[in-house]
Amino acid sequence: MKMAISQASSWLSRTFSTASSRPLRVCVVGSGPAGFYTAEKMLKAHQEAQVDIVDRLPTPFGLVRSGVAPDHPETKVVINQFSRVAQRERCSFFGNVTLGLSISLSELRELYDVVVLAYGAESDRGLGIPGEDLGGIYSAREFVWWYNGHPDCVGLNPDLKSTDTAVIIGQGNVALDVARILLRPTAELATTDIASHAFAALKESTIRKVYLVGRRGPVQAACTTKELREVLGIRDLYVHIQKEDLLKTPVDEEELKNNRIQRRIYELLTKAVTTGPLHPSPGQRELHFVFFRKPDRFLQSHGRIGYVSGVRLEKAVLQGVEPGKQMAVGTEQFEDLGCGMVLKSIGYKSKPVDGLPFNNRKGIVPNIKGRVLRDSQKGPPLLEEGLYVCGWLKRGPTGIIGTNLYCAEETVASISEDVKRGLLGSSSNLPKPGREGLLQLLDDRSVRVLPFSAWEKIDSEERRVGSINNKPREKLATWEELLKAAGN
Repeated sequence: MKMAISQASSWLSRTFSTASSRPLRVCVVGSGPAGFYTAEKMLKAHQEAQVDIVDRLPTPFGLVRSGVAPDHPETKVVINQFSRVAQRERCSFFGNVTLGLSISLSELRELYDVVVLAYGAESDRGLGIPGEDLGGIYSAREFVWWYNGHPDCVGLNPDLKSTDTAVIIGQGNVALDVARILLRPTAELATTDIASHAFAALKESTIRKVYLVGRRGPVQAACTTKELREVLGIRDLYVHIQKEDLLKTPVDEEELKNNRIQRRIYELLTKAVTTGPLHPSPGQRELHFVFFRKPDRFLQSHGRIGYVSGVRLEKAVLQGVEPGKQMAVGTEQFEDLGCGMVLKSIGYKSKPVDGLPFNNRKGIVPNIKGRVLRDSQKGPPLLEEGLYVCGWLKRGPTGIIGTNLYCAEETVASISEDVKRGLLGSSSNLPKPGREGLLQLLDDRSVRVLPFSAWEKIDSEERRVGSINNKPREKLATWEELLKAAGN
């Protein structure tokens, strides 16, 4: 009897040792900051882990490549850190692989012990008001992708020559980026990595006035001081804010007292108006901050049927006595603001894939510290085994690049806890196929997988052409160009 127990104990010990010594097979979907920070933290926390990063684009780095403004090269330096992660022996990057098309989520979960979804937000929130489908109205995301050479938006071709006025709905950092690109002298963009098609269009642009419209006041402005300073610092720019919009209520005063950043933003806006000229000079570019206004509808042009000619705005007041939680409420007083172009900058939105629990109202995957929750109407929340989330898909489209570092740390900590508790890994004694299984399945489906070495070829070609034009790179902006440069 003692011998049998001893043999059983020895067998269990060997089995556990074999299971625990197997490399953890991890797949990260999305190669933006959230994806790369997750991969980096996983490689550090689990010395045997094999991490594969997949992305639908041939190019890695997500919004660092397609979202950061071309005149912000210092923000893109993080690409060097991400490249080192991709070049690690236990890490692989596979581009041109689309979740839900090349491979399903359920298939990935069969192949890997851990799947982390970090594919961000590639759609837009809508305003849901009349006229939103008129020509000349674009989302800020599309416009940013267009000037940054994203292959999905190379054909956007926004009309910059039929009007002198653009209205941007929203006053966050993306809105300020877009305003800056529209108003900044193009000579100052010539040596950036702005896409060549966008640079050519901006050189011929007739837009001279940009209106930034927000529902709340300057005290509640959603931008950062860095972005605001940059747009206010554009050479020879006239800045206008209605004086009554700068008046503060006692609740505003309390909010400013408790928030240093908001206080600095308010000071910058006030200074820009009080130290500048009362009226623009002929031909001067203009930036107008329009506060306490809600878009009610878009107006159609009589001369260009099907195109926007303006925005009807409803005056708003703030209600609520708690600082930081005042809501903009309409007053049923309206005014029209004429324009020939509108850019909606009211937030990005994530898209679900089959088999993924998703909160459509919040635009996120329901989760607890990165652990994905099952769709369950009754009882306590249940976890989806081996499935995790990070970045905008986890918390919504907020924060800066560095925010994703802390987000990834939390998700990886959850994975590590689950590994310790024995909740991950194959229930059978066989290891999951991981990378080999993925590549075999994609090969069977004739999917052209682009490894990191293919990106390095694209990168080399972009830098080569860019050096001819005194630019850091000349972005290849079509799928055809990217796939050709990637080689065989």
